[in-house]
Amino acid sequence: MPPPSYRIPESLTPKPGDFSFDLDETLRSVVSMSATVPSDAFTAEVLGTERGGHGVLIRERGVVLTIGYLITEAETIWLSTNDGRVVGGTVLGYDQETGFGLVQALGKLEIPAMPLGHSSAAELGTRVVAGGSGGRAHSVAARIASRQEFAGYWEYVLPDALYTTPAHPFWGGTALIGPAGDLLGIGSLQLQHGRDDGSNVPLNMYVPIDALKPILEDLLTLGRPNRPPRPWLGLYATEIDESIVIAGIAGKGPAAKAKIRTGDIVLAVAGKKVGALAELFRGIWRQGDAGVDIPLTILRDGEVMDLIIASGDRDRYLKSPSLH
Repeated sequence: MPPPSYRIPESLTPKPGDFSFDLDETLRSVVSMSATVPSDAFTAEVLGTERGGHGVLIRERGVVLTIGYLITEAETIWLSTNDGRVVGGTVLGYDQETGFGLVQALGKLEIPAMPLGHSSAAELGTRVVAGGSGGRAHSVAARIASRQEFAGYWEYVLPDALYTTPAHPFWGGTALIGPAGDLLGIGSLQLQHGRDDGSNVPLNMYVPIDALKPILEDLLTLGRPNRPPRPWLGLYATEIDESIVIAGIAGKGPAAKAKIRTGDIVLAVAGKKVGALAELFRGIWRQGDAGVDIPLTILRDGEVMDLIIASGDRDRYLKSPSLH
């Protein structure tokens, strides 16, 4: 969670004269968010029980958009505005495919809602603001450095992620604010980009706002998108020397029950060779909806093996949001 006293170096903060919109008024839409999760929650071991970051008011009636891992299985949520107003919140829904999460404020925030922009129109080099709660002192003047596919070890693929630099040090749930003062994305990760000289440059990865628009009404009314859930195995995979290696297993998940082991190398899904994380996950998802059997070919201790994993619905392993 961002410490209350942190400040971005002044040389990196956005300056009002550099933007055509009212920067201070727009940044009022960004709130601080803290959540507590029960110790026996499925995600507690990986994500912890105390989580914090940012959120963005996107509808006047108290609907706050954030990154889903901050609020998954949350028992309590508190939202804080830049002027010190603190209200409780409750989870409206989250989407495993995009990573978005929605929170309903349970009191009046009395801040403006930020309009949704068009992330598909964002060009490389575009001047943006990585907006954190707390106004300009907690925000970064950045540019869009790249847009490309992102594959995460937790069975996640984002086809058109946005990357910005310089990076915001407390990125989770930050608002990617475009040249018109509209919301282009929500902060998800900080990554390292390798330079030719061997040094690394930190980048923030943002989930593009256009991915929210087709599912927003479903999240508001159903708590999840109205589509069949993808098959989920509960494994953490990484790419090592052009091989896909199992780096971890979610306890009590489908992969654990099928006795997949850390160190196994995945060679194929349903007989089709895979050589990258995105290929692995898309190969799994092509087999059908959650519950379908997933045939994997693995290499373990020099022996090639064929295994069948009965996939699951990730959401069924999670605690339901608390009702207030």
